[in-house]
Amino acid sequence: MTDRGVMSYFLGMEINQTDHGIFISQNKYAEEILRKFKMENCKPTEVPLGVNEKLSKEYGGGKANEGTYRRLIGNLLYLTSTRPDLMFTMSLLSRFMHSPSDIHFKTAKRVLSIFSWNSRKQEVVSQSIAEAEYIVTAAAANQAIWLRKFLCDLFQIRL
Repeated sequence: MTDRGVMSYFLGMEINQTDHGIFISQNKYAEEILRKFKMENCKPTEVPLGVNEKLSKEYGGGKANEGTYRRLIGNLLYLTSTRPDLMFTMSLLSRFMHSPSDIHFKTAKRVLSIFSWNSRKQEVVSQSIAEAEYIVTAAAANQAIWLRKFLCDLFQIRL
């Protein structure tokens, strides 16, 4: 056994150890998947599954390549270790691995487009430092509100 010091990257997971805790992310792995499926410049989305979208085996449309679909689903399932919010969608999409349609493949690619937010440019050009700080603060507040709602749903807490 060899001591190689503090772990920073292991099995596609980035590990950041600080005095406040250990933080795990898969940003690099997600970017690799985006490149693998040629989706680096895709339009980002915030939710993995459309509202009231129901998937079934009898969906119309053409048949998707089973091997490519299985690789995409396998890669996305590995991402659920740091993104549990994707678990429902991924378990739903994995039901169609034996006979995926184009609709199933497009839905799986929509899940992948969630990760493209990390690589997009800022949409607003600020004219001052104060305006830039306001934009960042508003974005952080939106993320905090979303996280609070997510945790309340997860632990079934009422506000």
